[in-house]
Amino acid sequence: MRACFGAKTQLLISRVFFHPVSTSAAVRWRAVQSRLCSSTPPGEQKPRPSMLRHLTSKIKATGPITVAEYMREVLTNPVTGYYVRNNMLGPDGDFITSPEISQIFGELLGVWIISEWMGAGHPKQLQVVELGPGKGSLASDVLRVFTQLKSVLGDASVSLHLVEVSPALSRIQAQNLTGDQNQEADIEDEPVYRRGETATGLPVSWYLRLEDVPAGFSIFLAHEFFDALPIHKFQRTQKGWREVLVDIDPEKPEQLRFVAAMAPTLASSTLVQAGEKRTHVEVCAEGGVIVQQLARRIVEDGGAALIADYGHDGTKTDTFRGFKGHQLHDVLSSPGSADLTADVDFSYLRRMAEEGVACLGPISQRMFLKNMGIDSRMQVLLRNCSDPPTRQQLISSYDMLTNPNKMGERFHFFSLLHPSRLQKPQRPEGLKLEKKQTPVPLPIAGFTELSFT
Repeated sequence: MRACFGAKTQLLISRVFFHPVSTSAAVRWRAVQSRLCSSTPPGEQKPRPSMLRHLTSKIKATGPITVAEYMREVLTNPVTGYYVRNNMLGPDGDFITSPEISQIFGELLGVWIISEWMGAGHPKQLQVVELGPGKGSLASDVLRVFTQLKSVLGDASVSLHLVEVSPALSRIQAQNLTGDQNQEADIEDEPVYRRGETATGLPVSWYLRLEDVPAGFSIFLAHEFFDALPIHKFQRTQKGWREVLVDIDPEKPEQLRFVAAMAPTLASSTLVQAGEKRTHVEVCAEGGVIVQQLARRIVEDGGAALIADYGHDGTKTDTFRGFKGHQLHDVLSSPGSADLTADVDFSYLRRMAEEGVACLGPISQRMFLKNMGIDSRMQVLLRNCSDPPTRQQLISSYDMLTNPNKMGERFHFFSLLHPSRLQKPQRPEGLKLEKKQTPVPLPIAGFTELSFT
């Protein structure tokens, strides 16, 4: 499809495009290439005894555990969990994300948010809610766009809400977004565990759970969030579907292994779709619950959700993998020392969202960013940049984000919208023709090819 943006939206995008590139981002993108490779590090560190001992004790006491329970313990255990203890982002961490590669990525998502806010009729309230905000780089780039387009937002009440389970990352986010203008909550069980304010006076709040974010018109962002949620794994056998479990290797008590459940489990009986043709299936039940929460909030309060992640539309099978030092890592080796991830099944998220909201996508990151005008943005930046190293960084980061063999086809975008967002204006009938017609809804940025004419 092609669609022409109205004059206001074209002006909105062009004003962002002429913002200079940040030189501080000049080297952030380089380490991402190694995460896209499939080589395994030659030397493995010895298992961290604390997490391994915790898991083996649990298995000895209750029997083999599900992959979902294994992921939950390894990633978010309050004492030894990977996300709780580590700063895993960036060139010195275990992986790097698109906002760390180029500020253009976050700028275009900031434009997308304002476009959807405009498409909803310029509500007086705009809550930007990010799930798993990393170092805060994406939120920072989005807020910079808001500052540039302050006249467009007018007197709308704008606030930022971050859902983050990692205390270490929340401190980094607070420093990057608010400097010293933040403080932790005095009461331990308060829904907001940290509050702050940006240099421009925009309020920022931190939560452990999505349900704690206040009601109101909200645009939800989830970039590389769903791929880290716990999954259940199922294998088709001659006796039917069996859940894949994690057990202790009887010949090597210090190692873990995968086994198939001897009998059907509650998960294998309820989560595998009837008529499933694949022989191996991964289902993220927790992701389904979160999508239902997002859909319910969008229907009740208005707004939209934009999900960007590794993923597929119900076609892949075994995608569970680990990353450590920008290299693929055995998911059962040294538990707690590496990131665990699995591709998002967008067909499952679509089913779980039900019919209350409109679902768009998934489309490739390459297509989404090109639809958003990344090529025009790059032309402006290169035309106004005379420094050879910075120009090379711009070209390399663009290639990393859009190249089909890199991130361009491996990441996908998926959106939930209020159904009214896509409704076409009713055509007047009979003799009473209105002089003023209802305006046609704005095209959905990113999911429609835009024509700047």
